[in-house]
Amino acid sequence: MFKSMHRAEEPLVICNVWDVPSAKIAEEVGFLAIGTSSAAISSNLGKDDGENINFNDLLSIVKVIGGSTNLPLTVDIESGFGDTPEHIATNIIELVKVGVVGINIEDSVVVKGHRQLCDVAQFEKTLKQVRLLLAEADTEVFINVRSDAFLLNVSEPLVESIERIHRYQQSGADGIFLPCIRGVNDIETVVASTSLPINVMCVPELPSFQELKTLGVKRISMGNFVYEAMLASLSSSLMSIKRERSFQTLFL
Repeated sequence: MFKSMHRAEEPLVICNVWDVPSAKIAEEVGFLAIGTSSAAISSNLGKDDGENINFNDLLSIVKVIGGSTNLPLTVDIESGFGDTPEHIATNIIELVKVGVVGINIEDSVVVKGHRQLCDVAQFEKTLKQVRLLLAEADTEVFINVRSDAFLLNVSEPLVESIERIHRYQQSGADGIFLPCIRGVNDIETVVASTSLPINVMCVPELPSFQELKTLGVKRISMGNFVYEAMLASLSSSLMSIKRERSFQTLFL
């Protein structure tokens, strides 16, 4: 079912969540699917993004989020929380056991605080092996590969992205996520380059949902921007209480 949601006429808007309340609100207001934000979950635990929490902590959080709604849940597993395809596949299987229907896995890693693209051939090989191991375990899951050429603003990100998309498509990817792509021409070119559904993310100057639909985008996600907006709103409320020496602003 989740895979078919990427073939609908309207793009699938993933509501990114980080805890039970955010997941429940997503369901209450009518979103059709939810996905964890690794950055938001890490921040909530006082950590930086980039696999600075351990997988068991993530699994526990995912389990309670998934149990709180009836929505399909996809999970950001960053680089996989493992150094080998076997370890990554085992982690994915554990997530599927608690009801997860999709994962995001990225082709970049954080090394000493700096994010960098993985070698494309090595990532391609890992992806292919992970997909094979999942098949052997009779585990179905939507693999959305996050490719970070635009995020990292590499030289010729469009060319780099298209090369990686072609290789990942042959290695078992079900979808492609390109965070920070925003130009109409770039999006149109990427969509035309593959039969895989393209996922874009909330960034300033991103085209409207209607424009993205026209361009052929099939999935739209929020990243950690809603989480950051919530924190900004909380900060504003607390500042008002301190400034006004009153709780009245909470009830306006």
